[in-house]
Amino acid sequence: MRVSRIQAEKNRQTVIDVASRLFREHGFDGIGLKDLMEGAGLTQGAFYKQFASKDDLVAQASRRALESAFSRWSAAAAANPQDPLGAVIAFYLSMEHRAERMDGCPIVALGADAARQGADVKASFEAGIREYLALLGSWIGDAGGGEPAGKAMAILSTMVGALVLSRAVNDEQLSKQFLQAAAESVQPGLSAGDNRERPLQ
Repeated sequence: MRVSRIQAEKNRQTVIDVASRLFREHGFDGIGLKDLMEGAGLTQGAFYKQFASKDDLVAQASRRALESAFSRWSAAAAANPQDPLGAVIAFYLSMEHRAERMDGCPIVALGADAARQGADVKASFEAGIREYLALLGSWIGDAGGGEPAGKAMAILSTMVGALVLSRAVNDEQLSKQFLQAAAESVQPGLSAGDNRERPLQ
């Protein structure tokens, strides 16, 4: 039975959504097309009607993952307009976010993988990273000219690095300490434990 164009596009978007989560959990090379398509409720044969290659899907799923993450930053900021940076720090550097492998930050989950990918995947990550930097810059008065400013870059680097390290260790206390130290570093006087979303005790 032929699938309508509307249904085919819905299926395609479902595959991109599912892949954006499964790639974050398993890595780009940690899951095959068969399992990706099964996760979307479709057959592997349908893949080639929707995407030019797995690389094509990787680039689109990366873009979707970064869009989703940016939306979460925006939602956290909107919930606390008096201190949007503090709200994002509280959300991002929390033990809850650390545990969200499928829905967490794609830069943390896939940054190392992206560095080994082609230009299209790197372009998706670069666009997402630039959006993060622009948002940070608008909050800290660091937005000037067309290039990201140093303070926003330092904050993003610290937050991403802390989350990577917190996920890389077994010791839960050490993991919390990485997140708290980063929170105090990027916004002096503000620790991850003092914010709206508290790390697990």
